[in-house]
Amino acid sequence: MLRLTRRLMGACLALVVIASGPAWAANDDDTSKMTSLKVMLDWYTNPSHAPLVIAQQRGFFEQHGLDVELVSPADPSVPPKLVAAGKIDMAISYQPQLHLQVDQGLPLVRVGTLIATPLNITLVRADSDIESMEDLAGKSIGYSVGGVEKVLIDTMLEHNGVSPEDVEMVNVNFALTPALIGEKVDAVTGAFRNFELAQMAQEGVKGRAFYIEEEGVPTYDELIFIANRDTLDANRDAYTRFMAAVEEATAWIINHPDEGWEAFKASDPALDTPVNKKAWYNTIPRFALRPATLDGRRYETFESFLLERGQIKAKSPLSRLAVDLSQP
Repeated sequence: MLRLTRRLMGACLALVVIASGPAWAANDDDTSKMTSLKVMLDWYTNPSHAPLVIAQQRGFFEQHGLDVELVSPADPSVPPKLVAAGKIDMAISYQPQLHLQVDQGLPLVRVGTLIATPLNITLVRADSDIESMEDLAGKSIGYSVGGVEKVLIDTMLEHNGVSPEDVEMVNVNFALTPALIGEKVDAVTGAFRNFELAQMAQEGVKGRAFYIEEEGVPTYDELIFIANRDTLDANRDAYTRFMAAVEEATAWIINHPDEGWEAFKASDPALDTPVNKKAWYNTIPRFALRPATLDGRRYETFESFLLERGQIKAKSPLSRLAVDLSQP
């Protein structure tokens, strides 16, 4: 019910965003020294969004002259579309999806990084007979969405000498953890290492993770900030100040993890759960210490990987995929 309520709230907020258009365009009060930014999350608020919540809560955005509104989406596929349509200023998205969307012609570009490592894992029960990816031959693997997720698990399997044809892929929708705990499947892919392991532990089941970057897939940034490439130059200064505030919030969280958790859960009583608390501490080491700084090699390598796998039609130059706001 809570999740449904959040979805309905997110839907209403998204409609408001669509109707009102980008904040920077609406705010034409020349007397105001604050720059308004509407930023859409990739999903409902969770510990992965901690630097944004803390930056807002402790006034870091305001100190950089920003009035930031954080909006949850009704549908996780919506944020990139709204950015491309110029309906919101920025959104949190995923690096693998960015490559596909740019290849499809959407005017999107990475302007910052929130989570600087992959979160994606393939997960099994620790009490199963699966001790390595090789042991997945002849087993069933649950997944939520196809597309690039299928490419990633196929790469992991082939890296370990297992043909994708030797496993049974089962669509479990978004019930990854229940499907694994209930032994409806032998493994799940697309789980997040900072959440699903905590969810399993909460249910008294220990999990074993296979980390995607250790199994043949090029490493990448899991959560990134994307903006509209066509309006980037007009908003570059505001986005640069936004990243500076996120960087300050991240440093504060690392310095004060316990106080940070207390502050984070105080922002919304619904966040105060045992799983979220474990996820909070699991996520802190994953935050980008310098959100604006670009590791261009990652984007070029992942672009080549997707091209080799037939997921994109042509290789885009780095300048079309990402910018480094830490550089003048």
